[in-house]
Formats: sequence, C-alpha cells, structure tokens
Amino acid sequence: MKKLAAALGLSALLAAPFASAAEPVGRVRVAFDRDGITASQSEGFADLGARRALTPDDPARVASVSKLLAAIAVLRLVEQGKLDLDADVSIVLGRPLRNPAFAGAPITLKMLLSHTSSLTDNAGYWNVPLGASSRIIIDTPEAWDRQHPPGTFFRYSNLNFVMIAEVMERATGERFDRLMQQLVFVPLKIDACHNWSGCSAMAIERAVVLYDSSRMPQRDNLQGKAPDCTVIPGKDGGCGVDAHWQAGQNGAMFSPQGGVRISANGLARVGQMLLRGGELDGVRILSAEAIALLTTPLWIFDGRNGVIGEEDEPNRGGFFCAYGLASQHIGRGIGVCRDDLFADGRRRIGHSGNAYGLLSGLWLDMDSGKGVAYFATGVGNDSDGQHSAFSQIEEQGAQGW
Repeated sequence: MKKLAAALGLSALLAAPFASAAEPVGRVRVAFDRDGITASQSEGFADLGARRALTPDDPARVASVSKLLAAIAVLRLVEQGKLDLDADVSIVLGRPLRNPAFAGAPITLKMLLSHTSSLTDNAGYWNVPLGASSRIIIDTPEAWDRQHPPGTFFRYSNLNFVMIAEVMERATGERFDRLMQQLVFVPLKIDACHNWSGCSAMAIERAVVLYDSSRMPQRDNLQGKAPDCTVIPGKDGGCGVDAHWQAGQNGAMFSPQGGVRISANGLARVGQMLLRGGELDGVRILSAEAIALLTTPLWIFDGRNGVIGEEDEPNRGGFFCAYGLASQHIGRGIGVCRDDLFADGRRRIGHSGNAYGLLSGLWLDMDSGKGVAYFATGVGNDSDGQHSAFSQIEEQGAQGW
C-alpha cells in the first residue's frame, strides 16, 4: 500500500505539479533496522525543470543532519588519539578561543559539539570568503553570548561547527572535506560529500535541487554538472582552493554545519552503523564507548539553562530539550518542550535539519534497533506539527504519509 501511495502521489504531481504550493516538491522516507532497509517511500521531483522523479538514492543537502556526521568524524579522531573532547581547543588551534566576557574559561570540543560554548550566530557563520579567516567573525563582539560562561547554557549555533572543522584540520593537517571522506563516507561506502567536493559524477547527475515554498530553486540546480566553485569565492572572485587553503584558517569553507550532500539511503547506512554499536558490513567505525558518548545527553533543559528554539528561525522552536555530541535527544514532550516527533513517548536520538526550503531528519530508537531517515523540499520551515514543535512535514517524514 505504501509503494502504491507513493506512486499515486508522483502521478498527481506529474499531472498538476503546481496545484498546491503547500505540497512538497519532493520527499523521501527510508525506514531501517540493524539488518537493513525495511520500507521506503518517495514522491515528487528531485528536479522540477527536468521532471526527474525523486528516489531514495538521490543526494540532497541535508542541512544540520551534517552536524551528527561531523561528530562521528570527531569521535574517530578522539579514538585515534588526535583529539581530546575535554581539552582547551585553543591548544590545537594555536591561538586563543575565548569568550571576551569570560576570558579565563577554556572552551572544549565537548562544548562546541553540544552548543554550550557560548558562541552565537549573531555575527554570521558561513560568510567567510576563500583566503579569509574565520576570525572576521570570531573576533566580533556579536559572536559571543556575554551573559553565560562557556559550559553553562545551551544556545544552538552553527558557528560551533566552523570551529570544530578548524580544530580537526589543525589536529590532522588535512582539509575538512577530505577528512569527512576518509573518516565517514568511504568507510561506510556512501557516495556523499560536502558542497559536492568528493562526490562522484553519478551523484552530481542525481543532485536534488532545493526549492523554497514558492517552488523557486535555491541551491544545487546543477543540471548534471559539477559546480564551478565548491566554496565561497575569494574577494577577487577566485576559486583556487588548494592555493588558498591553510589548516584551521577557515572552517566555514566546506559548510561543516550543513553542507553534506547525501541520499536517504546513505543516511540509513549511517543510522544502521550507530544501531549496530559502531560497526557495519564488518567495518568498525566507532567503539562501543564512543557510541555510548554519542548517545548520552550532555545538556537537558531545566526551564532556564538554554534556548529551546532556533534563534535564526522565528517560526520554529520548542524541540531542543536535550542535546549531546551533535545529537538531538527527543521524545520527552514535557511542558514547553514539545519534542515528541513520533507521538509515542519513546526516546530517540539523531538530528533534524532545515535550510533553503528543505526539512530533513535522521532518528534512531536505540532500544528497539529501528530508525528512519527523510527529507522534503519546497516546504516552509515552521512548527505547525499536530503533536510537536516540529512541522507537519517532519511528523509525516518520521511516521510515514
């Protein structure tokens, strides 16, 4: 029945693709357990202009789900002895990273990963051109929460992951996008990448175009060709990445906070690995100890110790109620924390994503060994869910439509 419903949904869109702006341009959902995929649904288009149907194998920019993938890479480097979650990151960076209002308080990787570092997005986070340094953001007063010392207050900030990328680069001497290939995508046999750097020609041909709720293309309208530049060009318009890259200078370069291009089936493989205790297809990615770290909340909302919404998305909020190492912990559904996306009272971990008219999610029930990955394009970023502070589209992605 689900496959039939998906087919009928695609037929309806083919017949009248602009009938309702409220309907997604395309959406896909893949359910899985520890042993493999158990169900999949897809409908609509990966590319409206080409009338190319969306499938579970088509890669999309999955926004902040990228943060969870970055955490997996960080934990691999921790297990290799190259990083320390509890050490002052200033040591690795080779320069101080300090909140000016609390200059004596060190900032750790654990704080960056859990959004308790006291960094904010008020000064920006992505707008660092090639050849420039992230210090054009970090060194501005607006980049910091001057009311709360590091480690004491949750405030969701993409800028944390710019700094995480810089720490990873300084610890290894390797570029962030290449580290993600080495540490996550290649070992898991996933054709995925950051900003299309490292993806195959086949993945680029299958790119999912991101549309806003008015069905206007916003990102990745590639038309089968790799982008001319995978980073923000320099002030002179140049795009010589190899000539300008320096380890730890510009962590925003490959969008660590949201730039992963990956399919729903690819996300399902990530989820399977986590459900299987860090191993997939006989390849050990993370130890049991690392999985325990990843699946343990480091911050739980107590009514006053954090901001539970997305500050740059005024229409969204109320679902950041517990957070770990770049992992959302949902299902509590207590008071103002309307985070029970699945409406069943079960605890899950994973991450949501929203940007450029896309909503995405990867969620795992570690106890039952089941998970789901989904994304939808051409939708509004809001909190209009029936039973949670997520959107109706996300609730349908979590539970099926």
